[in-house]
Amino acid sequence: MRFLFPILLLVFSNIFMTLAWYGHLKLQDMGFLRHSTPIITVILISWGLAFFEYCFQVPANRLGFEGNGGPFSLVQLKIIQEVITLCIFTIFTVVCFRGEALHWNHFAAFCCLVAAVYFVFMK
Repeated sequence: MRFLFPILLLVFSNIFMTLAWYGHLKLQDMGFLRHSTPIITVILISWGLAFFEYCFQVPANRLGFEGNGGPFSLVQLKIIQEVITLCIFTIFTVVCFRGEALHWNHFAAFCCLVAAVYFVFMK
């Protein structure tokens, strides 16, 4: 079970990261932000969300890193984080931006990342 908690923290971290990086585009699309909203306002909103990303990301890395008694090497943590990022981003894109289509090459890239997880955990 030591491996599960860091992964769950990474999932929550990536939800906030995706909202911080791309959420303002949906808010703009929904009319909560205008195209004329100053970029500094958008940046401050994103930073506010990114604070919560770091509240999950930092503990995930500290608890997950084998140097701190966790089950993962740094490379394994990074690869896991990238796959989680892709999954969260894909769900966000499909749910929030219905005009964005997923194509075969997107799935091929996803398979390559899953293969990276396999290879990084190979002994």
